[in-house]
Amino acid sequence: MSSDSPPVPPELLAPAGDWDCARAAIENGADAIYFGLDCGFNARHRAKNFHLDDLPELMKLLRSRGVRGYTTMNTLVFPSELPRLVPVIERIAESGVDAVLVQDFGVARLVREMCGELEIHASTQMSLTSAETIAVASQLGLARVVLARELSVAEISKIAAATEMPLEVFIHGALCVAYSGQCLTSESLGGRSANRGQCAQACRLPYEVICDGQDVELDDVRYLLSPQDLAGYDSIVALMQAGIASLKIEGRLKTPEYVANLTKHYRRSIDQAVAEGRVTVSDKAKQEMELSFSRGFTPGWLEGNDHKRLVPGRHSAKRGILLGRVQRFEGDRIRTRLAADVSLGDGLGIESTETDGSDQAMQGGRVYSLHNDRGEKQKTMRSGQTAWIGFGRGEIDWSKISDGGSVFKNDDPKLNRRLRASFNVADPVTRRDIDFTVVAETGAPLRVTATLSDVARLTETVCSDVALERANKHPATESMLAEKLSRLGATAFRMRTLDAVISGQPMVPASLINELRRRVMEQLARRIEQPPQRSIRVAAGEAMLEPIRSDDLPVESPQISVLCRSLEQVKAATEAAVDLIYVDFHDVRQYARVSEIVAAESIPFGIATVRMQKPAEMGLLRVLSRHRPDFILARNLAALEFFRPSTIPTIADFSLNVANHRSAQWIRSLGARRVTASYDLNCDQLADLIDSVPPDWMEVVLHQHIPMFHMEHCVFCSVLSPGTNKTNCGRPCDDHAVQLRDRVGAEHTLQADVACRNTLYNATPQSGAETAGRLMEQGIRWFRLELLEESPAEVIKTVSLYRDLLSGRLTAEQVWKTLGATNRMGVTRGTLESKRNPLAVL
Repeated sequence: MSSDSPPVPPELLAPAGDWDCARAAIENGADAIYFGLDCGFNARHRAKNFHLDDLPELMKLLRSRGVRGYTTMNTLVFPSELPRLVPVIERIAESGVDAVLVQDFGVARLVREMCGELEIHASTQMSLTSAETIAVASQLGLARVVLARELSVAEISKIAAATEMPLEVFIHGALCVAYSGQCLTSESLGGRSANRGQCAQACRLPYEVICDGQDVELDDVRYLLSPQDLAGYDSIVALMQAGIASLKIEGRLKTPEYVANLTKHYRRSIDQAVAEGRVTVSDKAKQEMELSFSRGFTPGWLEGNDHKRLVPGRHSAKRGILLGRVQRFEGDRIRTRLAADVSLGDGLGIESTETDGSDQAMQGGRVYSLHNDRGEKQKTMRSGQTAWIGFGRGEIDWSKISDGGSVFKNDDPKLNRRLRASFNVADPVTRRDIDFTVVAETGAPLRVTATLSDVARLTETVCSDVALERANKHPATESMLAEKLSRLGATAFRMRTLDAVISGQPMVPASLINELRRRVMEQLARRIEQPPQRSIRVAAGEAMLEPIRSDDLPVESPQISVLCRSLEQVKAATEAAVDLIYVDFHDVRQYARVSEIVAAESIPFGIATVRMQKPAEMGLLRVLSRHRPDFILARNLAALEFFRPSTIPTIADFSLNVANHRSAQWIRSLGARRVTASYDLNCDQLADLIDSVPPDWMEVVLHQHIPMFHMEHCVFCSVLSPGTNKTNCGRPCDDHAVQLRDRVGAEHTLQADVACRNTLYNATPQSGAETAGRLMEQGIRWFRLELLEESPAEVIKTVSLYRDLLSGRLTAEQVWKTLGATNRMGVTRGTLESKRNPLAVL
């Protein structure tokens, strides 16, 4: 956007978990809402969601109010589930839903085949972080991309300048510590996949740091992976200047009051940014937003990386606003100097001296009494005053309260009543502007035209049945016509302008203009409420369900590839005579030694790329190509595209989240020789995928430490450095071995990649050994073993065990027992009910 161009207001996109949330968004100024369906396929499994049968009524409501509606279908979908998705897409398209949000490449292709007029928005779950990744994904027919939350305004601006794709950015709400679409923690620990809408929020649990074998004392910093909530109002102007199409509020699991509150404040901020080129948010407004939900506000990544600010680590739950600190307590009362207003009935929490094992415990209840220092009763007291706050008898365990403890206000009934009143209304609050044109001419019928003044510009015209007569005393005037036409009552419209053409001093009876106003508005409303006419090709969708057949099964013996994370492991894998070695090093300079090590045994080697490719990071791919590997293990779309025209073949890794045959087919069309299935597939789902594609397309990981969290947030910097980001942290990741200990004592390895992104790996190796026989029967010949910190001896033993497994000399149980591994692809181990599972209480 040039400096001379008028500012273009971005769309304000609000969440809607149910009907009340939808109304709250509409009446408080949202331009669009996004919502899930209770038939599944959306990333908020626990939200109420809407039924398919609700769609016609919901979209009719939204169209009448000029609000767009987007359905979330942002989960991975397995081949056996695709037939169930076809009628869902048909119903979505028929009802006039404006767009679907999609993670799965195969689902995007299915939607495009079935209905070309239905917009596809790439969900943030698609992990698009650069103009290069967007350019590849755009081949799916996308109309918009929701960017990853880990991008700064500067990075977003670079992306926007390098692509024509409309971009959507999260502006407020909860932050995941892991990249969306790249978190396997819930799947790894409890069989609840975040890529399937069932995140168990392991990031909100406490962890301890082990550095070089020693516990690190962090006092009360325990929630090392729990970010504060995003509040991006200060970045609205800069995002507008970058040309961002939509600003998105997170919160499909939140209350209607939350939706009303946040929508109202961001509507005001966007309008101010357009009118004044700035945004000012008062302390009162910030407090109101925090009261609806807040773990503490932060600009997230919008202002760049500040790891300490993003994750202070002292709590993970909603706290509300700081009201003060305990100066004294006696009886059932505390004395505090107020940092915010407080009233009778407000909900308060006081930090406890004990914890409950999952978060800093709070003691609290409702304000039962209020007195000033003179002992006078009060209903409300203001910020800056000293108050005695009383609680109900027995509400507080005073043995767990100490002087100096923080007091939080976490509920305000008056605010909630005001928010509910904003959408529990008989008549619409937000209305659509109408421009009227009236032609009143003696001897001709009265003609009234109503035109929507927004981008739709829909127009309807009605005429009287009889011609107008000349007035004897009171001819029609523009002011009289305007007064009658503006009476739009309980409709969703308001008059903006009137263009009246009056000639011959006609008489226009009030009853006539009222009748024509009613008729034209009814016609316009009916037209607005009609869904768009779309061509829906169900047969084309059903054709996409068919498996992709191959005439021949591979006849060669099983091949073993090994992913190594150190030169010592490469040497051991070479000694074990594996068929292919992948390397994934923190220090790219070490790649020069790999080709020397493997050359003696003529073993091909491949280099793994980083999982996320951000602006200005294409140079990393050029560095990898200079090492002349035999393969590239491509972990993002930009890497696939970069090496596509080169002589170096690519293998698509798990992080591309291939879960069905149509996503596998698309990834293959980008040049990938083989595709690694998503780690979200269990043994039956993996078999289902392989049955639907030629088996030589696939490479299966049989052994690994699952990479649970993949994060822009750096725990090394946050807790082991005085710095705030990679420019001043001193790189403790180069010198220290770090693990995070969870609540059940498991010690998970933390590593940083070349781009300073952190990955937390499951402490226990996980195996798909029980699937090996079935996979070989299906024609799979490439099996991968992924190492973490195994010694050379352990590498050789691991390779030997799996070679014996694939040759039939060992059973899966023998492999598990020898390696101490769990069954990753089955359901017999690591269930959520296990007492050794950190997610078991969630």
